Amino acid sequence: MSVIAKSLLVLSLALYATALATPHFPRNSFEHHNLVARVVSSVPALDVVPEKPAVTATRRLRKRANGRCKASTSSPVASSTLVSSSAAASPSSVVNVAPSPSLATSSSEAVHTTSSTPKAPSPSETPVPTTTAAPKTTAKPTSQAPAPTSASSGNTPSFLIGTQTGQGTFYATGLGACGITNSDTDYIAAVSHLLFDTFPGYNGANPNDNPVCNKKVTASYQGKSVSITITDRCVGCAITDLDFSPSAFDQLADPSVGRISGMTWVWDD
Repeated sequence: MSVIAKSLLVLSLALYATALATPHFPRNSFEHHNLVARVVSSVPALDVVPEKPAVTATRRLRKRANGRCKASTSSPVASSTLVSSSAAASPSSVVNVAPSPSLATSSSEAVHTTSSTPKAPSPSETPVPTTTAAPKTTAKPTSQAPAPTSASSGNTPSFLIGTQTGQGTFYATGLGACGITNSDTDYIAAVSHLLFDTFPGYNGANPNDNPVCNKKVTASYQGKSVSITITDRCVGCAITDLDFSPSAFDQLADPSVGRISGMTWVWDD
């Protein structure tokens, strides 16, 4: 061997012994990163483009918010471009780029809650109560017998005052309403039931006690007259008619006539 070779061998052995004698310390993280960088540098660098975070579509309410979204959207692109260029320029180092939070912040700021003010319910119309008038009931007048008119001087019926005018008839006599039995030859007469029942002082209980019984009147017809006594009640006669006995009627007109009109009569007492 040559002297130079021997010298190098001795120097190598010395360095090796020195290395064995030197205490070992753990390598720091910087040397580890350099080792990784050397390993990665053999692989061709690729442009690393961070994935864009999903942007939730929101309702654009104001132009100012829309502008802020546009400005922040361009920031990830610029960052990725810068990283790509720096990675291409320096292949010995790997740069981990975190996604920019500016877009999420801008997107969250652009969200606005819209609230709608409920309309006040319109007041319902209060129903106006309607009143229905009750139908009026009209009392029907009951048909009654015409009451005798009274004189202006008091309560005296008109058939007791002055001269009365009516019709004259005759009938077969017998037991009358006054309780008196008469014959056809007696000068008697029956007054109307309207006069008999309303004669002053009669209470309607016993016709025999009627004050009109045995009253005397004088009847006249066409210049003839006859005085008679009231002893009976005539149902078919008007209030101022008289129903005579055959003999009394014969004093005023022929019995063949049967009925006379325009006869007048007055009370004797």
